[in-house]
Amino acid sequence: MTSAETAARPRRVTRRRAQTRQRLLDAALTVFAEEGFGRSTVDQVCERAGYTRGAFYSNFTSLDELFLAMWEQRSGAMLADLREALDRLGSLETVSADEALLAVLDAVPVDDAWYRVTAEFTAHALRNPALRRVMAAREQAIHDTLLPLVEAALARGGRVVTDRTGLGHALVAVHDGTTVQCLMEPDDEAVRRRREELFRHVVNAYSTTADSTKQR
Repeated sequence: MTSAETAARPRRVTRRRAQTRQRLLDAALTVFAEEGFGRSTVDQVCERAGYTRGAFYSNFTSLDELFLAMWEQRSGAMLADLREALDRLGSLETVSADEALLAVLDAVPVDDAWYRVTAEFTAHALRNPALRRVMAAREQAIHDTLLPLVEAALARGGRVVTDRTGLGHALVAVHDGTTVQCLMEPDDEAVRRRREELFRHVVNAYSTTADSTKQR
């Protein structure tokens, strides 16, 4: 069995190990962002976390598995933030499509360290077919969970999605592309505004107003 296939299997985490795992995950994010995933070592992660190699290998089989656990955790946090944003929208009497869009964008922030880590790990996975399959499956699962939430947010703004698959691919493409621009020019307000405008174009291209749907 390959290390990627091993990483794909969920492992039981007891209460006693939860704190150790979290410290290793936090340390790994810092090390990966500073050193680059391909240049990082288990020893560096352990040193940053204040643990031995034994503590690492009692929780993870490899740095690949550690990254996938980190990715799953951050994806879960992002989805929780999005649900919270939707809850806030639900408390409003009226919501515009623009307010719904901005609520979604606020729940998926641009993160310098996380982008550096994921970009390098994606390149690493592209060289490893088994790991690439694991990442593709997990990304699809995230999309399957995320898109209904996006649809719900747009519905609060009076829009109906006409092509869920197309919307999902387009949103990811715009997010990934504009993230680079925002990180390269973090203080340029025009870049942020262009990013929002691109998302508006995508939403308008793959959805329609609820009124126009009723008229068909």
